[in-house]
Amino acid sequence: MIPTNPFGPAPSAPHADPERTREARRRLESIFAAALQAVDGRAAVRRALGSAAPSAPYWLIAIGKAAAAMTLGALDCLGSQLLGGLVIDKAPPPDPRPFAACGIEVLTGGHPLPTAASIQAGQALLAALARTPPDATLLFLISGGASSLVEVPIAGLDLAQLARLNGWLLGSGLPIGPMNRVRTAVSRIKGGGLLAALPQRSLRVLAISDVPGDDPAVIGSGLLVPAPGLEAAVAALELPPWVRAWVDRGLLGRAAPTRPGPPIELVATLALARAAAAEAARAAGLPVRVHPEFLAGDAAERGRELARQVRDGPPGLQVWGGETTVRLPARPGRGGRNQHLALAAALELAGRPDCLLLAAGTDGSDGAGADADAGALVDGGTLERAALDGYDAADCLRRADSGRLLAAAGDLIHTGPTGTNVMDLVLGLRW
Repeated sequence: MIPTNPFGPAPSAPHADPERTREARRRLESIFAAALQAVDGRAAVRRALGSAAPSAPYWLIAIGKAAAAMTLGALDCLGSQLLGGLVIDKAPPPDPRPFAACGIEVLTGGHPLPTAASIQAGQALLAALARTPPDATLLFLISGGASSLVEVPIAGLDLAQLARLNGWLLGSGLPIGPMNRVRTAVSRIKGGGLLAALPQRSLRVLAISDVPGDDPAVIGSGLLVPAPGLEAAVAALELPPWVRAWVDRGLLGRAAPTRPGPPIELVATLALARAAAAEAARAAGLPVRVHPEFLAGDAAERGRELARQVRDGPPGLQVWGGETTVRLPARPGRGGRNQHLALAAALELAGRPDCLLLAAGTDGSDGAGADADAGALVDGGTLERAALDGYDAADCLRRADSGRLLAAAGDLIHTGPTGTNVMDLVLGLRW
C-alpha cells in the first residue's frame, strides 16, 4: 500500500507552491527534531542505568558536548548514591543547581580548538580522580567534543602549539579517526593514557558515539581505551613536517597502558538517530529510504550527489548520516561542513520546488565560530532568494562562505545545544 502524500496530490509537473514548500520544510524540521529526541543524552543515560536503585555509590566524570545532559540522566537514576563528580562541557548548564546540590563541579573547556580552559580542565580531572572515594564506582559519561574540551599535552607542547596543531587538523580534510589519532599521539591522557590515574578502580563507561563505526578508541580520542596500533596508524598519514615532529616526539614518550580498558557501553548512536527519523517520516505518511552506508568524503561532492538522488528519485524521504569534510582555504568565511554540503545540493535542486534537503549537526553546531547554526535546509528557490542580495553559490563554495549565502536565503537551522552528538544527519525530500 502506497502511503498518502501528506502534502496533497502531486502536480503532473513541478510548479512553485509556497504553501506546499513551507509545509514540506516544517515536516523536515520536525523529522530532524524527532531524531534528536531519540539520542538525547539525558534520556540515553536514563535508559542505560535503568530504574533499579544502585547497590554501590558512584562518583561521576562527564566529558563532552553532551556532558551536562548525560549527567542529568545519571542524577535522575542514582539519587543519593551519587557522591559527587566533575562535568567538563562546552558551555555551562542553563541551570547549575542540580549539579551543585550533588557536589558536582562544572567546568568548561575550549571547542573546537583547545584553550587554556582545556588545559586547566585536564589538570582538574587528574586532581579530582586522585581524591575520589576509593569505594565508589567511577561512572564516566563520554561524548563528542571531549578531544578538545580536556587535555594534558606532552611535555614541551604549549597551548599555542596545541591550538595550531588542532587548527591544522580541522582544516586538513582528514576524517575524525585520523584526526583523533594525531591528537592522541601528543596527549598524556588520550589513547588510554587516563587509565594510569585509575589503578584498581571500579569503572563504568557510557558513551555517545560521534565517530564512524562507533569505535570506542576514537570517541573523545579514547581516554579509557588503549591504542596499541597508534604508531603504525599515524605513520601512514601525510602530515606537515612540523606536525610529524610533534607526533614523533609524543609517540616516543607514551607509556604502556597500566591496565586493560573497561567495556564501553554505547547509549546513543547515529544508527539510532537515522532510525528515529525514518519512524517519524513513516508516521507522517511518507515513503522512506534509509541509506545505511556512512556518509563521508568531500562535503560539496556529497551534497551534489545526494541532491541528484533526491531530484531523480521517487517521492518520499531519504535519510543519510555521517560526517563529511571540507578542505578550508586560508581565510574561510562563515559556515561548516553541513552548510557547505547543503549549498552544493542547492545548485542541483535549483528550480525544483518539489525537492528539499536538510543537512545539520546533531550537536546543534556546524563550523567554528558558528555555534548558533546547526546546518541548513535548502530547496529549489534557495539560490534565487540569495541572488536578490547579490550572493553567488559557486563563489561562496570556493571561499567556504556558505553560511552567509544561506543566511540571506533564510535557510539556516538553529537548534541551540542539543545535549547529544552523533555526527550529522541529511534528510532529502521529494513530494
